[in-house]
Amino acid sequence: MRTILCFGDSNTWGYDPVNRRRYPYAVRWTGVLQETLGDAYRVIEEGLNGRTTVWEDPVEGDKCGIRHLPTCLSSHAPLDGAILMLGVNDLKRRFSVTAYEVSQGAQRLIDTIRRYDYSPEVAVPTVIVVCPPMIGALSGDLLEMFGSDARARSGAFPRFFRELAERNGCPFLDATEIVEPDPSDGLHLSGESHARLAGALADLIRDEVSEAART
Repeated sequence: MRTILCFGDSNTWGYDPVNRRRYPYAVRWTGVLQETLGDAYRVIEEGLNGRTTVWEDPVEGDKCGIRHLPTCLSSHAPLDGAILMLGVNDLKRRFSVTAYEVSQGAQRLIDTIRRYDYSPEVAVPTVIVVCPPMIGALSGDLLEMFGSDARARSGAFPRFFRELAERNGCPFLDATEIVEPDPSDGLHLSGESHARLAGALADLIRDEVSEAART
């Protein structure tokens, strides 16, 4: 069995922009991915609302991805693949970082996975880099949190995340070509988008993750 870690934020956790609750497992892209890949794979959800790549959140607290990641690598070992889909929360105005700097935060996550102190018999998992969906039209608290230029700033993600993946030899998926945030809040995915994202990732995993099954 091949084990895939899905490390992300609220769009991995499954935040529903309409009712502000959590989508059922069968609707979340992680759940759809598990159903699509079948019993030969085990898909692990590690989504957290508000998670950043490397930034400590002074308002919400305990959202720093690079602090959470080593624990996940240990608790879910051995892993065959790790999907990284983070970066949107880094664009909150309180962090004052650019899309390029967000990609550099993602670089540290890749380095963390590849340099982790695995057991001698454990192979380094394949890292799949996913460029996060673009930010849409925001209003209310989200507009205050991200600013009116959030969509424009997130528009630079595909360039920098693609360069990141190429530089590190990682399989790459540009989610901006597949899904857009639901207009209900301009940030989170609809159930239909979760299904499309899962389908694209399933194809990539079959192509890129080692066929050597774990027993």
